[in-house]
Amino acid sequence: MATYAVGDLQGCLQPLQCLLERVTFDPARDKLWLVGDLVNRGPASLETLRFLYAMRDSLVCVLGNHDLHLIAVAHNIERLKKNDTLREIIEAPDCAELIDWLRQQKLMHYDEQRDIALVHAGIAPQWTVKKALKRAAEVEEVLRDDARLPLFLDGMYGNEPACWDGDLHGVTRLRVITNYFTRMRFCREDGTLDLKSKEGVGTAPAGYAPWFSWPQRKTRGQKIIFGHWAALEGKCEEPGLFALDSGCVWGGAMSLMNIDSGELYRCSCEDLK
Repeated sequence: MATYAVGDLQGCLQPLQCLLERVTFDPARDKLWLVGDLVNRGPASLETLRFLYAMRDSLVCVLGNHDLHLIAVAHNIERLKKNDTLREIIEAPDCAELIDWLRQQKLMHYDEQRDIALVHAGIAPQWTVKKALKRAAEVEEVLRDDARLPLFLDGMYGNEPACWDGDLHGVTRLRVITNYFTRMRFCREDGTLDLKSKEGVGTAPAGYAPWFSWPQRKTRGQKIIFGHWAALEGKCEEPGLFALDSGCVWGGAMSLMNIDSGELYRCSCEDLK
């Protein structure tokens, strides 16, 4: 039995299948961890989602910003953006089943035995693992609640508030939690987010730095697997951190890591076109 983690798929099914074949992945025996952004921008969002759903019992999945956007679009087609590749999912006969499955997934997974966390974008510097799990659970609870979900989806989009405050409540509280877990790249020392800058670590606005670089980060030393930041090209020098988004959908590669051995596999997405 082996456990692997794979970077952002974004509807790129062929590279995923390439990697799984390379490690002779067996859903009956092995486990696959997904860092989120399963869909959107790539050529096969529906096929990717169906492929994953078929082996859902072998998966550990956290949601990314594109996955949450898909859930929102499924509830209101007017949220569909020009560059989205999600319409095929919305119009599929099994759409409701696939969306319901997504709604059951997490924003953060923590494997106590391995002492390793799985998130899409990162963990707010001011949160411990224990607090981060509690904050993630707040959003997960709403995602699974038919009555509360519509209000959350209506208020999910936006960059404010830019910093966590324990006194926040309602949708604004859920929005900033969601932004930390699914959209964060740069932040200030106090956790204030900059959600506009998307390039490499050297492009931080004045006063900001990559979320993982702040010395007082409360998860420093903690093993964390994350994706989201394609401009990192799968590289992160921080000890214990594993950046798995290597920009497949943008012509880079898809990355797969054996969680226990650290062995890394990559499939060039350009070669499969």
